[in-house]
Amino acid sequence: MKTMYWIALLFMVTFQACINESETPVENEEIVRYASVIKVKPEKLDEYMALHANPWPGVNKMLKQCNIRNYSIYFRDGVLFSYFEYTGKDLEEDMKTMAEDSLTQAWWKLTDPCQEPVKSAEEGVWWAPMEEIYHLD
Repeated sequence: MKTMYWIALLFMVTFQACINESETPVENEEIVRYASVIKVKPEKLDEYMALHANPWPGVNKMLKQCNIRNYSIYFRDGVLFSYFEYTGKDLEEDMKTMAEDSLTQAWWKLTDPCQEPVKSAEEGVWWAPMEEIYHLD
């Protein structure tokens, strides 16, 4: 009898959680995911890691202002992998805003010398974009 009580209670709690979750307003924003790669120069790896261990608050603020969220950089075998989600309406304009920011420019003066494009990057492309082949929400 006690077992049935707990099963019924668990069902009711789970059902109520589902109802409450569906009643939560969902923002109607489009999210576009971006991933890219670049190599890190071996002699600059420690410097690059130290910079990103303590990123400048103003740089993080600019990323958010330009509609970038859930931004991550990973490292393995000399390669940096970047992932972020874009929630804005005009990526080109937001990237232009970021590129014109003096603090971001100062940050890039420190980080860019640590990097070099991968061999397969198109001419003039720094972080080479990657093709998404699978995603699970």
